[in-house]
Amino acid sequence: MLRRTERILENIPVGALGLIALTGCEEMGAKVNDYLVKWRHESAHEYRDDIAFSGYERDNYLINARVPRFGSGEAKGIIGESVRGKDLYLMVDVCNYNVTYSLTGNVNHMSPDDHFQNLKRIIAAVGGKGRRINVIMPFLYESRQHKRSSRESLDCALALQELVRMGVENIITFDAHDPRVQNAIPLSGFETVSPTYQFIKGLLRTVKDLQIDSQHMMAISPDEGGTNRAVYLANVLGLDMGMFYKRRDYTRIVDGRNPIVAHEFLGSSVEGKDVIIIDDMISSGDSIIDVATELKRRKAKRIFAAATFGLFTNGLEKFDKAYEDGIIDGILTTNLIYQTPELLSKPYYINCDMSKYIALIIDTLNHDGSISSILSPNERIQNVIRKYKNGEPI
Repeated sequence: MLRRTERILENIPVGALGLIALTGCEEMGAKVNDYLVKWRHESAHEYRDDIAFSGYERDNYLINARVPRFGSGEAKGIIGESVRGKDLYLMVDVCNYNVTYSLTGNVNHMSPDDHFQNLKRIIAAVGGKGRRINVIMPFLYESRQHKRSSRESLDCALALQELVRMGVENIITFDAHDPRVQNAIPLSGFETVSPTYQFIKGLLRTVKDLQIDSQHMMAISPDEGGTNRAVYLANVLGLDMGMFYKRRDYTRIVDGRNPIVAHEFLGSSVEGKDVIIIDDMISSGDSIIDVATELKRRKAKRIFAAATFGLFTNGLEKFDKAYEDGIIDGILTTNLIYQTPELLSKPYYINCDMSKYIALIIDTLNHDGSISSILSPNERIQNVIRKYKNGEPI
């Protein structure tokens, strides 16, 4: 892992650090806060007498913010302490459907729209008093509606522009469905971060007998849209890559889209090889399981599916069955969005914790430092592979 001590943190902080973990993101916020508190306790003695570092070392960077609701379901953002002059980092998980509120006596689950509205409420409650506002939104709100075909709304672009108009300077997201949405806000900070390093580390920690070379492993993209991820993974691990493309029936429309007839494979033979399927999200999971079934038919050895966001919108039964039938050997997703206790208990599930990575990004940005070295994990990946091949602990 890139250690904090390896970076030059000589810049004066932009402002005293403040974290706001919105409803549904409290667990991740607490983990990130713990890292920041620990690191700054270790290094704060250097800056103890420096006025520019006032408020640098604290026991807690989390700011008391809440969004209570009226009986009608309407809400308001409240910040319970001063944020004047602070460099604020707002963390929001728009996919956390586990958060509920009362609407005229009925229990209502929060949708991505509700979470995004809460984010805007808290920004409005800051009221321009913070030094800088940064939003950490791992699953980019409306990122699946990133381009227009026929008469459609461009929701993601609208949302980004709205945040910038409200005074947000930096938006940090993970594995955006299409990074080109940043064209909507070309003069503002927008970073889409890839968790490839955490996937590799999670897989190597769990599976002890992988042979990482092009004779024994392959990286696979389940569709043409995710080819870049598979190409990157194949290049840093020294593997071959393959991809599937979705053959659709353009004469029919089912549920608003042309139905997939078959997944066609392009690439060299997968026979006898361990395979990593890499994608940005597992939604219903049908595509991943279809692709894994097709790879098994082509005599692939073990199949691991890695996706930044595990939505599992139709439940886990089909994954349980795929695991029992020997089609899938492991599924890796991150804790960037809500994970059900059921998911965490599955024998095939490998959880990749991103809290330390987010804490590093926040710490560096607060120091007005460059995050380009953090965003490029090539060296760290090579280092962890070398340790794995030498039998050292990862």
